[in-house]
Amino acid sequence: MMLPSHGQLPLGIRLPDSSVFESYLAGRNQPAVDALLALHAADRRRAPTCIWLHGAHGTGKTHLLQAVCARASRDGRTAAYLPLPDVIDLGEELLAGFGELAIVCLDDAQVVAGREQWERALFRLHQELDERGGRLLVAGSAPPAALPFKLRDLGSRLNGGLVLTLQPLDESEQMAALQLRAQLRGLELPDETAQYMLRRLPRDMTHLYAVLDELDAASLVAQRRLTVPFVKEVLERRLTP
Repeated sequence: MMLPSHGQLPLGIRLPDSSVFESYLAGRNQPAVDALLALHAADRRRAPTCIWLHGAHGTGKTHLLQAVCARASRDGRTAAYLPLPDVIDLGEELLAGFGELAIVCLDDAQVVAGREQWERALFRLHQELDERGGRLLVAGSAPPAALPFKLRDLGSRLNGGLVLTLQPLDESEQMAALQLRAQLRGLELPDETAQYMLRRLPRDMTHLYAVLDELDAASLVAQRRLTVPFVKEVLERRLTP
């Protein structure tokens, strides 16, 4: 990943190693994943300038934006990922220069809807990327047509791109996603353990992955496998004040 220079702006943005396409269980979201993978294919010039992802919390919007950046970096292309809620107070000038990159990924774009200066900066960024053949990937809590953008031209550009809806995984897909993430970490997560986690924890993949991270660390310290008794013990310790 590459971030353009902005003087001494304290961005400090690093992508987690786990945010790659290989660790994302697509399930019913395979068409969206295919559209994003097409950005790295030989015929990527056919892709629209803007792709907008939306879906409920925990459906993997951030994961996929970061995976696009990771793949672009692997392919030797310039890309940047910006979580807008974390940088919005730095001002819209932050987007200056990003139009020179191959791919720009903006997360949680709903926070700039209705902010005139940010909307104008986003419109300029879209124009620059469009002129240079770059791509703008945006994630939001809702499709662009449902957000209060005031700049009509910006709304038209965002709505005119490819809008993709991410669906939550069902129970069997959630179990498979947990086992995939565990496998990539060198862990074995038996079916009965994954089912136990799904019964005892909120059905939110962000939360489930965070618990899996804790279990990974705990199993390394205790030198124990992820059996139901061990997971139960770790989860009970989390609830102990």
